Amino acid sequence: MPRHFTIVALAAAGLLALTACDSGDDKADDKPNPTPSVDMSKIQKEAGIPPEPTGAKRAALIAALKAIDPQIVADEDKAISNARNQCSSLHNGGKRPDYFAAQRFGNDQHPVSEANGKLINAALRKTLCP
Repeated sequence: MPRHFTIVALAAAGLLALTACDSGDDKADDKPNPTPSVDMSKIQKEAGIPPEPTGAKRAALIAALKAIDPQIVADEDKAISNARNQCSSLHNGGKRPDYFAAQRFGNDQHPVSEANGKLINAALRKTLCP
């Protein structure tokens, strides 16, 4: 039994010795590590992504998209997200915006034509995109 006490005492002494060690670099501990703040709304605005529409503006956007193809607004939150991202594409003058609108709003189960992509872009310019 005394052997166990000796082992425990040595282990405790070793732990105390380790906690007493110091790197000597007290200056690093004095100042907190600052986290840079990021203004996502500013970044999105610069990228041409408008704020998420609410109220009448949201209703007008959903109605305009539904008039083109009701399937593309089956999930309204996804349609709003797609619309905001497509505004970025339109803002940046991307090539083939109608094609990419069709790709963004369509899927394997419900493909969207490039002609409807053109209509989507026209609706976005009227309702959401700056």
